[in-house]
Amino acid sequence: MNLALLFEEDFVTTDRAVLSGRRLTHLHEVLKVSEGDLIPVGRVNGDIGTGRVVSLTDARADLVVDLAAPPPPPLPLTLILAMPRPKMFRRVLQTCATLGVKDIWLINSYKVEKSFWQTPWLSDDNLRENMTLGLEQARDTIMPEVHVRKLFKPFVEDELPALLRGKRALVAHPGTATPCPMHLDLPTALCVGPEGGFTPYEVGKLEEAGCESVHLGPRILRVETAVPVLVSRLFDACR
Repeated sequence: MNLALLFEEDFVTTDRAVLSGRRLTHLHEVLKVSEGDLIPVGRVNGDIGTGRVVSLTDARADLVVDLAAPPPPPLPLTLILAMPRPKMFRRVLQTCATLGVKDIWLINSYKVEKSFWQTPWLSDDNLRENMTLGLEQARDTIMPEVHVRKLFKPFVEDELPALLRGKRALVAHPGTATPCPMHLDLPTALCVGPEGGFTPYEVGKLEEAGCESVHLGPRILRVETAVPVLVSRLFDACR
């Protein structure tokens, strides 16, 4: 936890907040803070600053906060991601939040098993928790938006063309002739398929909607590896 992310319910006044639960445990067991210490904090969808610990018990930490710095800039990226396997979904979500991806669309695909959509990681509370972990890692405060679309064809035909308007639109597809571009500085949409990739039909529909197929080279990567590699290649996300 490189930053304690503060939610509206944590504030008792405009400049005082209370931490409990996981964040309090981190203060005790990892940071080993004492009363009077300063810790980095940020308000969800707001500024970053410091919190001074004015009271610390086993049940809560009371902070006086001073928030004056903006969060790091978001990436100009819309990520359209075939629903990953549940065991890797939470890691992918945390990684996206850490890298600065703010617009995430989870879509269906022929190779996405129906059971994937039943995962508890898609609940609002679990989505928020995992995105919070990613933001805290990066010292960011802007919460990503996650959109769920369980029908491939209606999404691609009815919503995707408008979503791609004004953006460089790419679909990661091994075996295509065009390498993935690098160091973009413009709004971009990136489609990433499931394990095994999009089917030829799905790639064709994505191309009809305005996407360009690109590759990362001869190696076939897992989704949890491909997403950070693609994002970092496109935007120098970690510079």
